[in-house]
Amino acid sequence: MAERTNFKAYCIYSAAISLIVYPISGHWIWGGGWLSSLNFHDFAGSACVHMVGGLIACLGAALLGPRIGKYDKNGKARAIPGHNLTAMALGVFILWFCWFGFNGGSTVAMSTDNDMELASPVMFNTNLAAAVATVVAMIFTWLRYGKPDVSMTFNAALAGLVAITASCDCVTPVGAFFVGLVAGFLVVLSVEFFDNIVKIDDPVGAVSVHMVNGIWGTLAVGLFSNGSDGVAPGLFYGGGLHQLGIQALGIVSVAAYVLIIMLIVFKIIDKTVGLRVPASVEIDGLDMHEHGLASAYSGFAINDITGLDMEVNENTDLGEDDYEKASSVQIGAAVKVSGTKTIVDGVYDTGMHKVSIICRLSRFDALKTALNALGVTGITMTQVMGCGIQKGAGEKYRGAEIDVNLIPKVKVEVVVSKIPVDSVIQAAKKALYTGHIGDGKIFVYNVTRVVKVRTGEEDYAALQDVE
Repeated sequence: MAERTNFKAYCIYSAAISLIVYPISGHWIWGGGWLSSLNFHDFAGSACVHMVGGLIACLGAALLGPRIGKYDKNGKARAIPGHNLTAMALGVFILWFCWFGFNGGSTVAMSTDNDMELASPVMFNTNLAAAVATVVAMIFTWLRYGKPDVSMTFNAALAGLVAITASCDCVTPVGAFFVGLVAGFLVVLSVEFFDNIVKIDDPVGAVSVHMVNGIWGTLAVGLFSNGSDGVAPGLFYGGGLHQLGIQALGIVSVAAYVLIIMLIVFKIIDKTVGLRVPASVEIDGLDMHEHGLASAYSGFAINDITGLDMEVNENTDLGEDDYEKASSVQIGAAVKVSGTKTIVDGVYDTGMHKVSIICRLSRFDALKTALNALGVTGITMTQVMGCGIQKGAGEKYRGAEIDVNLIPKVKVEVVVSKIPVDSVIQAAKKALYTGHIGDGKIFVYNVTRVVKVRTGEEDYAALQDVE
């Protein structure tokens, strides 16, 4: 749900999850509830913690809808890479290390020999499943994509940890190996499934790591349990389908409860404070609007949120792309066609003008559409940072006022000759106007010379999309 959720909504549904979701489902499994009485086994939380959280994430992401720019106009998923893979890797290793406390600590005590004998295989199985899942995903993505996918490999480490969490006390290292093996494949295929098939936008793969592998890890108890720690033997250890059936019943029951409760919670939030931020806030960044901070992310590309789908004139085909093979006509040898040059208000006017528009990134699509409708088929855009005379949005950080906030903007440039400059200005003003500070500015420059590289035409002729 990252990058598009209202911060107030985060606070409210976090409280709801803590008050009415985890306590009840946790009681069913760990607190002597009905699933516990059936001998449903979830040693450290594959279902109770991870599946529940992953289900909520999946439901929330589905209700929110994808991030702006995640899918193109044909519904094809676009990659939006993380901004700091080093920080991501560090986070995974911190989690991996702490999982020894998460799983090993679930033995509750270390006061007796039996406690330590239980904790030892728990920690060994935890590490083994994570390591196997990591290596499997690295090799699998290498074969599938042509290169090992770093982010998916680290996600697989977490997937292996999640999957082994339910059964780490009742499987042998061989069982842990296969739990991790399946998790390594499953997380990759699951991410692809949610991205490309059901089109639920999950920026960090949390649904695949926690929900999908939480389910897999819970079912794995019914397959690989060797009968230790009071758990019935699994299918592969002569126990038949009994324990597997109990594990499946627990998954379905908990999932139904969580989905019903959280659907109600999310709908109430959406109708009151709003679940998703407006598009303009999402594009500018939640750091700025929700917390009063300029965006901390560098290298953000315009293409991440919008495509340049201008309607190009059919006569703009380049023809021969090899300069050495091009004919004199194609490269425009000795061709020079100039536009009319006059004196206007004492200024040497070539009849060609560059219109430079500084505007909000959130208004770019509206501006692009307006210019395209006017007949402009070529634009240049760059992302810039700046502030006007108001010195940015006067925000405070830890009680101290920030002197100047450089705000993300877009600079859109067009060069026109046949299309009147006033028409461009009017179209831009209409598309950009909100009535608030930061709507942008329009600058008009006289262009003294233009050369079309392909044909060699100059000035007015160089600006026309005709042969």
